[in-house]
Amino acid sequence: QVHFVESGGGLVQTGGSLRLSCLASGFTFTDYVISWYREIPTGEREMVARVGKTNSSTRYSDSAKERFTISRDNAKNTAYLQMTNLKPADTALYLCYASSGFLSTEYWGQGTQVTVSS
Repeated sequence: QVHFVESGGGLVQTGGSLRLSCLASGFTFTDYVISWYREIPTGEREMVARVGKTNSSTRYSDSAKERFTISRDNAKNTAYLQMTNLKPADTALYLCYASSGFLSTEYWGQGTQVTVSS
């Protein structure tokens, strides 16, 4: 059974930092690209960052560039999102997403809430 444990969210002041973690189980972690998305109260989701099956390939949204860093530790089945210089606009539910084009399979985590106060 696929399961994600996302953690590290919380309340932080503008300019602060947080490190999100996504521990995955129930599937072969190394077969999947891992992304972090964020969801705002309207339900809209935005891709924040993506890391390939190894740490050699990453991609960021314009809002995340130079502030956020995505990484993964395949030995621990865990992906991370280091966020710095946080802004109120970063307030959202952050979700872990695993996808495999080859397997035509995708999985979503439940999310961890990040709130940035001004």
